[in-house]
Amino acid sequence: QLIINETTGKTTQLRRKLFHVNIKCGILDRIAVLRRFIRFVWYRILVCSKDSKPPPAVLYRRLDRPESPGPAEEVEVADLLSGYDTDSDLVSLKISLLGDSQIGKTSFVIKYVGDEQERKCLQMKGLNLMDKTLSIRGARIGFSIWDLAGDHDSLDHVPIACKDAVAILFMFDLTSRCTLNSVIGWYNQARKWNKTAIPVLIGTKFDDFVRLPPDVQCTIVTQARGYAKAMNATLFFSSATHNINVNKIFKFIMAKVFNLPWTVERNLTIGEPIIDF
Repeated sequence: QLIINETTGKTTQLRRKLFHVNIKCGILDRIAVLRRFIRFVWYRILVCSKDSKPPPAVLYRRLDRPESPGPAEEVEVADLLSGYDTDSDLVSLKISLLGDSQIGKTSFVIKYVGDEQERKCLQMKGLNLMDKTLSIRGARIGFSIWDLAGDHDSLDHVPIACKDAVAILFMFDLTSRCTLNSVIGWYNQARKWNKTAIPVLIGTKFDDFVRLPPDVQCTIVTQARGYAKAMNATLFFSSATHNINVNKIFKFIMAKVFNLPWTVERNLTIGEPIIDF
């Protein structure tokens, strides 16, 4: 009887601890959503206010190069366990995604941030906000990713999505040339509000693209390379389904922002995921 009572008491204490942990996690989730909403409102105020002065430029500290730098693909990027970092050493980088609707932008972001962060994303009409925090060489980097829906109703969000972004990803469906044709329009819209962001041109659904006839693939590759050159952008072909070049694109952005070594070779082979810069 004594053993049973002790076991029951320990079980009750364990349940109480789990209950308190669940409450704490729920509170932290709400805080994260509230922070994203406040950030969205603040950007909206800055964009809409004609009399407001532009915010001061964000300064990023340059990360030290290693004595023997290796390829960028070998840089270790370890995800932090918590998404609620508030330390002052957290460097926030805003990334914007532009392109037509139904081309795989959201699937691309979810593949990078993970399912857990997807559940914490802030969704509103025409715009999704997702975060990912990671650590690299002692620095903590917070990606704030603004995913524009791409339909007609989302055009009003272009200014707020592009303002203060360090990189803008212009995306198109590799199996739909009309979405590639739209890229220049998205680029011109974005440059009205941000002339300094790093441009990256990304073709999605590479796993479907490779099933197209070789001559069609060659035509699309040629056109995409021409657009990338005109935009002064780096070109990547990617697949969220098979995680092709998804992580590599964000590593490339960090390499550009923090002046890290970038030694991934150009790949122009038809039938393989293109990288051109």
